[in-house]
Amino acid sequence: MQLYSVEGNSQRLDGGAMFGNCPRALWSRWCAPDEQNRIPLACRGLLVREDDGRAVLFEAGIGTFFEPKLRARFGVQEDEHVLLRSLAARGISPEQVDVVVLSHLHFDHAGGLLTPWAEGQAPALVFPNARYVVSEGAWRRARDPHPRDRASFIPALQDLLEATGRLERVAPGSSSETLGPRYSFTISEGHTPGLMLTRVEGHARGPITFMGDLIPGTPWVHLPITMGYDRYPERLIDEKREMLERVLAEDGWCFFTHDADVAVCQLTRDERGRFKARETVAELAWD
Repeated sequence: MQLYSVEGNSQRLDGGAMFGNCPRALWSRWCAPDEQNRIPLACRGLLVREDDGRAVLFEAGIGTFFEPKLRARFGVQEDEHVLLRSLAARGISPEQVDVVVLSHLHFDHAGGLLTPWAEGQAPALVFPNARYVVSEGAWRRARDPHPRDRASFIPALQDLLEATGRLERVAPGSSSETLGPRYSFTISEGHTPGLMLTRVEGHARGPITFMGDLIPGTPWVHLPITMGYDRYPERLIDEKREMLERVLAEDGWCFFTHDADVAVCQLTRDERGRFKARETVAELAWD
């Protein structure tokens, strides 16, 4: 198989929100804020081209479905649908995307499934032939959100996905009939219910795990660092430790969706036993 990182629309969000109870004096060393205290964030997807030509896309980023006022509020930097341009650079049209795998349905991970905002027009799906894979827990949360995260979901999206007849909801402990045996899942609850993290095996360089919002980027590899958006930070830290220990033991790779500078890395421990990123790669292109 071939593996590529594909950039979507980028964002700038409040650094304090992205680093939870970590003080600004520390996190600003890792991510320099602008005059509004915002840090740069990617909304990066992983494209898998299988040997038979099937194109599997992990997430769609935030896209441009927001009206201009909300686009500015959430720091979306570009007006065009960047993910579609990135896929085109890899020779993939929207019609050629066969499967889209969603770690969860927050708008910065699923908004790119929708057409760009246009006055008076209802949103539509941009990948007309794709099958969609999401965990049962993430689907239930999107259908019945808590007041704390209700604004993180796109009300129209769930109906559009269900109407395709090509939606697979993966139960805990199950594999995916759509994806097959090369793909396995870890379900995490610390960030949001049913966060589905996919491990992909089959490339000569080793297994790669899509970290989603469990570990948004290299600064969050450090165990105590969590986001203000996480529902259960202590549980997330325990889940993160287990995930990092597994990836380190198998000499695997972490794929980051939100790190502005690093798409993938491997792991090591420093002299104090703390997890650290090594072999960082800005753009993934494994043929």
